[in-house]
Amino acid sequence: MDINLTKQFIDNIFSDSVIKTLQEYIKIKAKSPAFDQDWEQNGYLQHACEMVEKWCQSLKINGLSTEIISSKGRTPLLFIEVASNSNNTETTLIYGHIDKQPEGSGWDKNKSPFKPVIENNKLYGRGSADDGYAAFSALCAIKAIKEQNLPHNRFVILIESGEESGSPDLPYYIEKYQEKIGNVDLVVCLDSGCGDYKRLWITNSLRGTAVGNLEVKILTQGIHSGHSGIAASSFRVLRNILDRIEDSNTGEIKIQELLPIIPANIMKMIKKSVKIIGQEVSNCIPFAPGVKPVSSDPLDLMINHTWKPVLSYIGVDGMPSTAHAGSVLRPETLISLSLRLPPNIKAEKALELMKTKLENNPPYSAKISFIPLDYANGWVMPELNKKLFNAINESSRAFFNNDVCFVGEGGSIPFMNFLLSKFPKAQFIVTGVLGPNSNAHGPNEFLHLPYVKNLTCALSYIFAS
Repeated sequence: MDINLTKQFIDNIFSDSVIKTLQEYIKIKAKSPAFDQDWEQNGYLQHACEMVEKWCQSLKINGLSTEIISSKGRTPLLFIEVASNSNNTETTLIYGHIDKQPEGSGWDKNKSPFKPVIENNKLYGRGSADDGYAAFSALCAIKAIKEQNLPHNRFVILIESGEESGSPDLPYYIEKYQEKIGNVDLVVCLDSGCGDYKRLWITNSLRGTAVGNLEVKILTQGIHSGHSGIAASSFRVLRNILDRIEDSNTGEIKIQELLPIIPANIMKMIKKSVKIIGQEVSNCIPFAPGVKPVSSDPLDLMINHTWKPVLSYIGVDGMPSTAHAGSVLRPETLISLSLRLPPNIKAEKALELMKTKLENNPPYSAKISFIPLDYANGWVMPELNKKLFNAINESSRAFFNNDVCFVGEGGSIPFMNFLLSKFPKAQFIVTGVLGPNSNAHGPNEFLHLPYVKNLTCALSYIFAS
């Protein structure tokens, strides 16, 4: 591959069509079904698929075919195929999604979720980095190979529209069209993050998650708070039983079966990434003035973020607003718990352990129930073969002037384990553009344009290799 030609080609195609089309995509209110109950009638997801498909066809890639697959009640899937131009019968499967998180609040005055703005080489707007860029990056990388008449595998690109809702339809489509997908030897997921914008980052682990509602019920109705001291506070009981699973002083999870054993090769990668990122592990968090992270050691923070179980309290019912708070002993408190899990811990088992610990032997014989709501297993990257590792590292040196770096992500991509089970012999590359302050799911989400161009070049090099 001619490195300079690749850079020039990718820069030109982004300037000519990619950025303009991404701006149009940002304008589409293609919220994921979990955030738009009328998604099917509204048609935004279908519109986004059609817009991306039209752009793909405009590239006039030899061997390209596209199809929007949809079944009643299921989110549409854009199926893109590029035939091999060699005798290789194996397939590279590339994944991305076009559905979006809801608008959120806190956007800067000159920005909004569905109004694309380019500022300081960053494209702002909902879905720009998570994950609208994916189809464009993948096709441009393939087009760059074609421009230099280099041999390549067959490519299948799946762009789904339900990822932000937990990818409920993706297993169905992959099972139904497995024969059409073919013999996959490499899976590339373009829905992850990067530690900085100076090198290629590959995700080597993803945490799992276990979500449920914990309810403590003491009374059949609210009573005058003067009766306190006779009946226990439902909030105090809730606080007490939460101490069974979390140390409120340190945040450490007390369920021994959920504590991780980090593989030696992963720990080596963690230490290397911390040397590069340093204090950026916490500097990119929007702390309130004067607030400090839970540790001053970046290594501790990275381990906490990628491999330790951590409990978050994400919702509460049963508490009136402060403006409407009366002198009342409330009958019950309901709280939503989200436990992030080590990548190699089974989420279903975690929910079982939480339920047992929280419900057994309730104080004052209070009515306590823990209702599991959702779960997702984590994922650990299979070991890369030497040829692929070398191609990845060479691509990072060629287009970023730095070696590749591997890092874990604190979030989840639930279907990664499903893909691993479907294609157990495949190699995996999980990467993305969600770097410092890119703020996926939050206000001022942006796509770092120089980085995505370099990432696209790197992908082209890897595919050609």
